[in-house]
Amino acid sequence: MTTPEPGTAVPPPGCPAHATGATGARTVPGGLPVGVPLTPLYGSAVADDPHGLYARLRAQYGPVAPIELEPGVEAWLVLGYAELLELTRNEALFSKDSRRWRVPAEGRLAPDSRIQPMTSWRPTLLNLDGAEHQRLRAAVADTLAQIDHRQLRETTEASADALIDSWGPDGTADLVAQYARRLPLLVFTQLLGLPSETGQHLIQLISHIADSGAESVRANQEFQAILVDLVRHRRSAPSADLTSWLLAHPAALTDEEAVHHLVVMMVAGNETTICWTGNTLRLLLTDRRFRATLTGGRLTVADALEEVLWRDPPTQNFPGRWATGDTVLGGQYIGRGDMLVLGLAAANADPAAQGPGVLGHSPLGGNRAHLAWGAGKHVCPAQHPARIIVETAVETLLHRLPDLQLAVPPNELTWRPSPWSRALVSLPVLYSAFTPPRPPAPERPSAWTPPQASQDPQPNPAEPTGSSATTGDPTASPSSGSTPSDATSTGRTPGSGKPARRSWWSSLAGWWSGQ
Repeated sequence: MTTPEPGTAVPPPGCPAHATGATGARTVPGGLPVGVPLTPLYGSAVADDPHGLYARLRAQYGPVAPIELEPGVEAWLVLGYAELLELTRNEALFSKDSRRWRVPAEGRLAPDSRIQPMTSWRPTLLNLDGAEHQRLRAAVADTLAQIDHRQLRETTEASADALIDSWGPDGTADLVAQYARRLPLLVFTQLLGLPSETGQHLIQLISHIADSGAESVRANQEFQAILVDLVRHRRSAPSADLTSWLLAHPAALTDEEAVHHLVVMMVAGNETTICWTGNTLRLLLTDRRFRATLTGGRLTVADALEEVLWRDPPTQNFPGRWATGDTVLGGQYIGRGDMLVLGLAAANADPAAQGPGVLGHSPLGGNRAHLAWGAGKHVCPAQHPARIIVETAVETLLHRLPDLQLAVPPNELTWRPSPWSRALVSLPVLYSAFTPPRPPAPERPSAWTPPQASQDPQPNPAEPTGSSATTGDPTASPSSGSTPSDATSTGRTPGSGKPARRSWWSSLAGWWSGQ
């Protein structure tokens, strides 16, 4: 990359964004085309075949391509692996502060724009640089580090068992609607100290926000109102939960800062976990080669999780970075105030990094050089808790329903039309044989307490972390295997495999299922 001297920035020779064709199409100062159609990063174009879309953009423009986020709102999509690393590591040239964005400054972003909830500036670690970002990131990372990983695994497994037990005896289920979308909220509501009865409503609100749909603005406002009440309550009555730990952190977050960071944790954490779970289950149900190697013990569930982070990461694109000055990236002239979108899925598939034809043909489970978590100072600090939840969710389902199979042809599966998330609409399955739940863990105190540093050293949250299956996590349950167990019966009957006493988790899951 080269940086023009201030005041002397000119387009590089042959820049496609500045070429004037027969139609006389002009460009905006940043080099983004105006007057010519731009490829939309929304709707069916990004839902039906995103990998084909990224390949076409790469072939036409190279590693950085002009795209449209909604009609009349242009941006750059960074497709190249090396270019994305450069983008995320150069804070001086590419800021996280969306107040630098030229589009709203020029009055071209409507107040009710669907992308506003994902691009508006907030006082959070996602939108700040430098010392202030470090202060807020430390608060979030230290708060997440207080989660008891063993109890998180046990809570997730108990929640998963309760959901599976709540399904009827007909041998059918939708693993998105009845499992992947419900399980994270069962866990997150307890982690944050939210009342369980708000869970179903929160699922709907978070989905609207993540999809940048017609209801995204209203959903964002309503979601924040719920969290404002939670922060006020926990400020006066702290408990052993993430909200209370965040408020008690030495960084001394204000109520406004705390609310915004709870939004980040809930939307990013919940949506990522839903998509990662659903996409991993899809891989195991549609890729016979991968399922066979998993069943045969040559690969683990942890390998499947990594494969998905390469192939179909839960967050395929993420906003964003904003150019602080005129510069060049990937052969494209980037103007001050231009928005650049992190093409995480596209960068993972970059032939310059992978080699032609590698992705989708060779297992990548042992390779963690993907960019699914981002890179640089803003890499996701919640990787390990998310991995525990998703790995436990997949392992528990495969243990309970070892003969699980897809109920429709793979090509009939559809995806949500989100520019940001890679998320299935549904994942219908059939099953007959089942395995009862694992024996319950010994009783633990109802209130969670942070683990002692000497007993459970925490990884550096700023660094990529692995699953307990591959990092030797001492909190990992020895009973949580990575391959499905053999069935102990061949037909499911009402009430079979259920505990004698209906637990609190079973009651909650039953309510969630409308029972």
